[in-house]
This record gives sequence, C-alpha cells and structure tokens, in this order.
Amino acid sequence: MTLRPGKLPAALLAELLGTITHRDPRVLLGPGIGRDAAVIDIGGGRVLVAKTDPVTFAAEHIGWYTVNVNANDIACMNARPAWFMATALLPPGAPEALARTIFQQLTSACTALGIELVGGHTEITIGLNRPVIVGAMLGEAARDEIVLGEGVRPGDQVLLTKGIAIEGTALLARESPSRLAATGLAPDVIERAARMLYEPGISVVPEARAICAAAHPRIMHDPTEGGISTALYELAEAAGTTLRVNPAAIHVFEETRIVCDALGLNPMGLLASGALLAVIAPEHCERITAALTAMKIASQVIATVESGAARVIMVPEGSTVPLPRFARDEIARFYEDAHG
Repeated sequence: MTLRPGKLPAALLAELLGTITHRDPRVLLGPGIGRDAAVIDIGGGRVLVAKTDPVTFAAEHIGWYTVNVNANDIACMNARPAWFMATALLPPGAPEALARTIFQQLTSACTALGIELVGGHTEITIGLNRPVIVGAMLGEAARDEIVLGEGVRPGDQVLLTKGIAIEGTALLARESPSRLAATGLAPDVIERAARMLYEPGISVVPEARAICAAAHPRIMHDPTEGGISTALYELAEAAGTTLRVNPAAIHVFEETRIVCDALGLNPMGLLASGALLAVIAPEHCERITAALTAMKIASQVIATVESGAARVIMVPEGSTVPLPRFARDEIARFYEDAHG
C-alpha cells in the first residue's frame, strides 16, 4: 500500500506498536493509539513525561505551533510542561531571517508557558521546500497525580472544551488566504479565522490544569491530526471501551463552518488542536464545568462511555451506527488535491 500525506493508517500503526516490548519496569506508560505522551517513574514519587511531535503543515508561526502542540500533550497527562528541544529543518535557499523568526517564535512560546528551551538542532536540509520542526517536550508530575487513563467506567461523561477545529481553521486562513478569497470569502472572515491561532488559541494547558484541579479525570486527549472524529476513536482505543457520541453537541466555530464550506472540507476531520477531550466521572461533571466557566472556557458533554469493545457509535441509545472516520486529515486532503 502506498502511504499518503498525514498520519499512518491506524491499523498499520497498531501493528507496529504491537511489536514493542518494554523491559524497563519504570516505563509506566509507553506508546499506544490515543496515548499523548510516555510516562517514566524517576523515583521519589515523581514521574517524567515525554512527548515528541512535528509540525509539517504550517510555515507561518511554525515555532509557536510546535511548542504549543507538544505542551498540550504533556498537560493531558496532568504534568507540567518544563523542558523543550527543537530540531528545525530549513529548506535550501531559505533567508537568514527565517531562522531568526523561527527562533524568536520558539523562545516567545516557551516564555508564555514557563518552559525552558534546553537544546535542539538546526540545519539546512536537501529535499525540503518548506520548514519542518520536530519538537520534544519533557514534563514532570507527582506519581499519584498523573492521568494514565485508568478506571474508565460505563456512565462516564466525555467533555469537549472550546470547540472544533481551531488549528485547522487558523492554518487554512494563514497559509491559503488567496484560495479562500477566490471562493468569495470576505477579508474580515479570513482575518477572524487567522486570529483563531491566538484567540481562542491552540493551547489546552489552562483547561487541562483547571480540570485536574477540580477533580481527577479518568483520561484526557488532545485532538490533533484527523480532527475530533479521529480523536474520539483514539480515545476509545486508549480507554478500551465504547463511546456513544452526539455529533450535534460538538461545537463548531462559525469561522470554521464558513471556511470548510468554502473549501469543501468536513470540520469533523480537520486538525483540531485547541480542543481538549476529558473523560470524567458523572458526579464530577458539574464541578469541572463550573471551573472551566470561571475561566471563560466553554465546554460541553458530547459523549457517554458504554461497556463494550473499543468503538465509537452515535446516538440514539441502542444504535450501532459508527461515527464517520477519516482516512487522513482534511488539511492533508486539501493540500494534496491543491497540488495535484
């Protein structure tokens, strides 16, 4: 099978991950579908949380994206993002100013989140036509506070913060404004969509902290490539249970609907950083939503956990109709179609 742009197919990824054997008992959580980061016991009641993630679709503000998407995954484990490294690959012929701009973006994003930039690597790489950055984030937490995805039970609620698809909408507006303008979108709409990178923003660190301060969640997951639909399937796989989803409860931003309608894309499969999924006990739902509301962060219950195999099905109760899946992110489809 020929691989297309985007994530590896889920079946292939599961096959590859299934070959990994852990010999070190200090590895509390290793790689797996729906697992946002690795967790390593470092003794003294503390754990190290590690994550690596690239940014390949964006060119503008790529340094900001890279820090935030990696920090999000650390926060999903209820750990504090603390130390960051970046490998920056620049295309031949790139101006010196590009390296300076990316470095400034990395440092400012780290400063905003209280993260130390502790190392990395930069080079000019043959074969690239745009910059690529691979981030590696380390965080720490108390062993008894880490969120490992344990104890998910039937009746638990799946909470979604903000809405979808913040990152994908901002990325399309920033990387392809002329394509959007050609569809007839007004300049102010494109500008509003571009501003979504910062408002409401792609960081979920504040809401992850707020949720964990209010009550210990069962599991949290950061929807990214493949959109909310892929994230829900990943969440079901990580939790090992059935999720019954109400698609009508999933908030889609007005700018996202307009941009997706203009380009023929589906918001459910569009890059979704900026939203957070949290599985919580029903008795904690009111307390957590109140904590988020106090921070002016919108949230809604979009699914309920049911007993059964790892799958995602839609309301009404008793139905077995699966939530639509996306073979690749709508951003990847858009770019591939645009370039023939």
